[in-house]
Amino acid sequence: MSHVCFYVPAHIIDHIAKNARQLGLDPEPAQRTAVADRAQRQSRNDSAAAAGFAALTPPRPGKGDRQIFDDENQWNVGVTLVRGEGDAAVAGANANAAYDGLGATRDFYRDILGRDSIDNAGLTLLGNVNYGVQYDNAFWDGTEMVFGNGDGVIFTDFTKDVDVCAHELTHGVTQYTAGLYYTDQPGAMNEAFSDIFGSCVDQMVHKVDAGEHNWLIGEEVMADQLYGEAIRSMAHPGTAYDNPVLGRDPQAADMSGYVPGGDPHVNSGIINRAFYLTAIELGTFPAARVWFNTLLNLWPNAQFADCAYICAEQARILARDGKVGRNAAQTVRAAFHEVGVV
Repeated sequence: MSHVCFYVPAHIIDHIAKNARQLGLDPEPAQRTAVADRAQRQSRNDSAAAAGFAALTPPRPGKGDRQIFDDENQWNVGVTLVRGEGDAAVAGANANAAYDGLGATRDFYRDILGRDSIDNAGLTLLGNVNYGVQYDNAFWDGTEMVFGNGDGVIFTDFTKDVDVCAHELTHGVTQYTAGLYYTDQPGAMNEAFSDIFGSCVDQMVHKVDAGEHNWLIGEEVMADQLYGEAIRSMAHPGTAYDNPVLGRDPQAADMSGYVPGGDPHVNSGIINRAFYLTAIELGTFPAARVWFNTLLNLWPNAQFADCAYICAEQARILARDGKVGRNAAQTVRAAFHEVGVV
């Protein structure tokens, strides 16, 4: 099933919209973002209802090429194609950043995980920049990736952090593989896999390993006055931010903080930390192979316990084949045990 999947969770946008004015900030960008996000969700829900079922677009052979569109600050996507595969850099820095970020993510999936684009059949990567007016978010809409400019005070342009491109593209990969429902535990895993592989791409681009990486999500899209804050922390969920502008990070780090039926962005911290613990022991790319094979074997309403079992099984199989360390399965089980899933 396809969903509109947003990078910045609704609770952050709503907090900004409600509290900006009393902090001396303009609330309108956050308010417009909240309205636009709700409209996107409703449009996707209406499309699914009209179809009567949620069907994936069948994979069609392609070249995994990139097409970057300038939406010219309209609330529409695909407005003007400004850069295609192999084209020279253009004047817009964010168009080039989207081109590079989507390319790095495509290369990660191909070179590290053996996957050919989003659908494993070379699907064209569609990216949109300059969406809306001071739009404080980025999203995957079931077909393409969309990046706002930010308001310049709280958030900068969302192409500035490569993990945003990788996060949103991974929602597409999840759509074409496990198809995890966007609710409760499947929804939390949907968000977590995007953070996980977004972080892996970030590490690949910046040539750091698990021990050197900061494991922060979205730290590069924070404007100057929020320098040092982030949207999520994979190493220590619940600590990414704590300030009057954004509020306090509510992410759960283990099952003691799990919110039944809660926001996928909150409960995803449990799975994020399990991956972090795995990567610290196995290395980022070996851990990524284990978790990607897990994603390939999950199903739409899979639960955390299913993820834990399949992840350990995939670690055992990869270890048997000499692709990860011999004790990978035990490492995975220990990680899920530490976050209280098993």
